Amino acid sequence: MKRPGRTGHVRIIGGALRGRRLAVPDLPGLRPTPDRTRETLFNWLGPLHGLRALDLFAGTGALGLEACSRGAEAVVLVERDARACTALERLAQDWRLENVAVIRADALEWLDRRGREHAPFDLVFLDPPFDADLLDSTLARLQTGAFLAGDARVYAEYPAGRPAPAPPPGWQAHRTGRSPHTGYVLYQA
Repeated sequence: MKRPGRTGHVRIIGGALRGRRLAVPDLPGLRPTPDRTRETLFNWLGPLHGLRALDLFAGTGALGLEACSRGAEAVVLVERDARACTALERLAQDWRLENVAVIRADALEWLDRRGREHAPFDLVFLDPPFDADLLDSTLARLQTGAFLAGDARVYAEYPAGRPAPAPPPGWQAHRTGRSPHTGYVLYQA
């Protein structure tokens, strides 16, 4: 976990943007997905060329930007914190990522009101603040809201001491893993 009062960095670990660094601002609840966990996830996912990805609760954007680096056709980053959004917008501009859209919004409100404009998504990343208990409601909205392509995959992180969120009907846990503080699961819709 990042220590309060410090700004750190995470790096893109594969693809065209490999080695580039993302600042980790000191924001409450911000826990960027560690390099090893992202490496495991993207090994599970395989090639991403031509896929459309959604990174809800984007934070640093590490998951969505890793997907972009590895060939995703379009990436939407949704984050409600103004400072994090400004950093993501600046980064997308500096790195000339024309296929990345940064949207400042509450993730659930965005799904309820405007998310369908960007759908369907082949890949969704869910890494909400753990204390907000948002996974079940987000998974339900994704399933019922026509956000997902027919063979979509959804990745979710949750506190290591809790069980994985139950997948919506018709979904299955394709892969699971744990780190000291986090559990993670890849669902196949």
